[in-house]
Amino acid sequence: MASLSVIIITKNEQHHIHDCIQSVAHVANEVIVLDSQSSDQTVAIAQSLGALVSTSADWSGFGVQKNRALSHATGDWVLSIDADERLSPELAQEIKALLEYEPNYNSYSMQRLSWYCGRLIKYSGWQDDRVIRLFKRGYAVFTNDLVHERLVASATGQVDLISGQLQSSMMHYSFADFDQVLGKVNRYSSLWAEQQFKEGKTASFSDAILHAVAAFVKTYLIKRGFLDGVHGLALSLSNAQGAYYKYLKLWHLQLQAKNSSNSSKT
Repeated sequence: MASLSVIIITKNEQHHIHDCIQSVAHVANEVIVLDSQSSDQTVAIAQSLGALVSTSADWSGFGVQKNRALSHATGDWVLSIDADERLSPELAQEIKALLEYEPNYNSYSMQRLSWYCGRLIKYSGWQDDRVIRLFKRGYAVFTNDLVHERLVASATGQVDLISGQLQSSMMHYSFADFDQVLGKVNRYSSLWAEQQFKEGKTASFSDAILHAVAAFVKTYLIKRGFLDGVHGLALSLSNAQGAYYKYLKLWHLQLQAKNSSNSSKT
């Protein structure tokens, strides 16, 4: 049977890390936690559950951090899971059964079911959330993006990995309340804008407005967010807000760079 390393990156995840590690306990040969200097009990809880914990001195983005965690893995296969995610018992058993023999693929995707402020979202675009998280060690690495990192083939950098599909689901407890929603919108929009600015991308104020409207229409109407009731409406509005601030912050970075350039010329 192939061995499995589970990798998790954390920062102040004391409310999640126990249940996350427990959900993989019966399938993992080792659980690796790379912590970003948490100020709560995340590290202590992870260590009490037998996880191999190390601490990162700096933060260079989600992609870099996950690759750092990946470098500590020693198993034949790797499962990357976030602290707010859980393997269902059915998914854990499916992975265990898969690794008893030589799998047909080098990576596998799984369906992710997400909670939003106390409700399981069944539409709003989240019904199609299939993510590649299980892969043969050495086959794939993460892109070095600050946010929204992806797995790519190690040898070729190919993004569209040819993957098998697991049938059971992973649970994602993404937002417990609206404070978390607002915090993530602010944090992720800043990281996204910084990434795009470094890559030379540009935006205008009108782009921020148009992308916000498009995000709302896509989530609420095209992806049938209205079927999720008031939670679907709230999610559609927060998606619109996220799109708005992403492009607004990118536009603002451009203005700052322009003003700095003009100041240096005077």
